[in-house]
Amino acid sequence: MALGILFFVAVFGTLTVAFLWLRDARIFARTGFSGYRRASYRGVLYTALSLAGLAAAYFGSEFVGVGLVLLALYLQGEAPREKNIWAGETAMERFFGKVRRRTDKASQ
Repeated sequence: MALGILFFVAVFGTLTVAFLWLRDARIFARTGFSGYRRASYRGVLYTALSLAGLAAAYFGSEFVGVGLVLLALYLQGEAPREKNIWAGETAMERFFGKVRRRTDKASQ
């Protein structure tokens, strides 16, 4: 069974959905914001959807699989979250979801 390029697109999309879910969960754990709580809970479902798409792509229906992964990516980005949670973090810190904790004191 030869794996086509669409299968590898589905693999990358599935990894992206899982990364975004874990990032939302980390931000929720550090801040306690309800928008990130809902996003991290829904991320579990979106990751399962993308894994179903990956399975569909592996077992022969690459277009359906990529479609499911793209649907999961779209839904992951549509979850409402709080604005302005970043306060001076670098781009790499934002990428990995580093924010100030609820208990951190404001830097002066």
